[in-house]
Amino acid sequence: MIPETAILYLFVAASLLSVLANRFRIPYTVALVLGGLILGALHLFQAPVLTHDLVFTLFLPGLIFESAYHLSFSALWRDRLAIFGLAVPGVLISMIVTAFVFLWSSQYLPGLSNMVMPVSIALVFGAAVAATDPISVVSMFRKLQAPARLTFIVESESLLNDGTAIVFFTLFLALAEGKMVSVSALSIQFFAVVGGGALVGIVIGWLSSEIIKRVNDGMVEITITILAAYGSFLAAMQMDYSGVISTVVAGLICGNYGAKRGMTASVKMAVDTFWEYIGFALNSLIFLLVGFTIHLPDLLSIWPLILAAYVAVTIARAAVIYGMSGLLSRTRAKIPAAWNFVLVLGGIRGALSMVLALSLPHNFPHRALLINLVFGVVLLTILIQGLSISPLARILKILGGSQASQDFEMQRMRVVLAQVGNHEIGQLRQEGLRDGHALDVLATYYQREQEDAEKKLASLDKRDDKLVLQGDFSRLYRRLLLKEKQKILDAREEGMLSEASCDQMLADIDAKLLEIESQPETVMEHLLAMQKSAEEITTT
Repeated sequence: MIPETAILYLFVAASLLSVLANRFRIPYTVALVLGGLILGALHLFQAPVLTHDLVFTLFLPGLIFESAYHLSFSALWRDRLAIFGLAVPGVLISMIVTAFVFLWSSQYLPGLSNMVMPVSIALVFGAAVAATDPISVVSMFRKLQAPARLTFIVESESLLNDGTAIVFFTLFLALAEGKMVSVSALSIQFFAVVGGGALVGIVIGWLSSEIIKRVNDGMVEITITILAAYGSFLAAMQMDYSGVISTVVAGLICGNYGAKRGMTASVKMAVDTFWEYIGFALNSLIFLLVGFTIHLPDLLSIWPLILAAYVAVTIARAAVIYGMSGLLSRTRAKIPAAWNFVLVLGGIRGALSMVLALSLPHNFPHRALLINLVFGVVLLTILIQGLSISPLARILKILGGSQASQDFEMQRMRVVLAQVGNHEIGQLRQEGLRDGHALDVLATYYQREQEDAEKKLASLDKRDDKLVLQGDFSRLYRRLLLKEKQKILDAREEGMLSEASCDQMLADIDAKLLEIESQPETVMEHLLAMQKSAEEITTT
């Protein structure tokens, strides 16, 4: 079959699966993988093979850049302890725990107790399944109205641990192939690969942003971002640095510097829309191809070992999450206890793990077994965790708001929009340059819109007033804190604050921002208690 025809069929399948996923309320990623499994088993058409080169040259740069472009650098820095802790030492610990738990558990499986797998090969397996997939989890969290900080931690960790996992996979692979590598050499090589990738990303991201600042053409600016995404990845890979880290850094710079300083509002909207679609298209294709690549008969023949591998991966993920949460519990970046379980479930593996397994040399010991193990773990994480994360998180009251709260938000926004429309009409009347009858018609429309929205607001169930109050409080307090932060930065620029004082005050505000995003109810209750105490003192 002509490749172009196969791609067309894949897009048709992705569109139909998207409709079915929405109708039956199942995660889109899960629907794509299941659809790929069914289509692959039916052999209706020949899909492109999911290869290392295909993923690294087409899918990975675009998906990583799209996510990094929309990340806030200030938020990343504010939550740096949790994010970098999970993405670097957390990944290494996860690899080691996975390898040893898998080796230990496989000894007790029927018919497999005689299997001998060296620790070095088990570490290669641990590295292959260490990286979580950022796309599937984040898309779920966004649709389920997860707390902003929880979604941000998952997305940031996933973006950074991709690069960490690839670097460690390469190093452990060299170790398994018998190359003499010391711990110090491994450490130096790791920091060289990561640091070199970051440096390439900084250069390309900055150059792209400077060009964007000097161009006022939406199509050209979109093209520049494409060049930044794929150019940073390919340039770093050519220099034997981390392409993933390079693209993450380039995306952060383009999104936080180039877009804010060099793009008009209309161009920024066009760029955002373009990358949103690219993310959807690449995500759809790659997870369909994951389904096509997995052959269930091969996995069923070794299902006890795959189950042991899945348990090992899950235990390793839990150890890292709960361990990191414990270390951060006495810091400003502490993670709410209720989030830990959701973060464990959020450790879904995806196409990157499969591609790393497929990239093993053909003469590598246990290659076929390792590939099937990785494929099996990917499938189980997508199906089990992808389907369970939503109901379990709702039980823990972490994800989603009630329908009444959503209705309240929508009707209140309708009132705001009607007021904006009426205000604009008043301004146009004062100018005296517009047709009065046309303005009267529009004024009547907006007046009725406002009355209708206010009527529906009054009729809504009041049982969720506390949730509405908490939501408004969180948003308003966050807005005021960001205003304070800007005022402190301005004071530093004017010489009113020293660097040390500025850093201390900014750290205090960052701590408050983390607290309001993680525990808004606790912060609100604390401030209400202060208000009540002040009122009592005044009365006395």
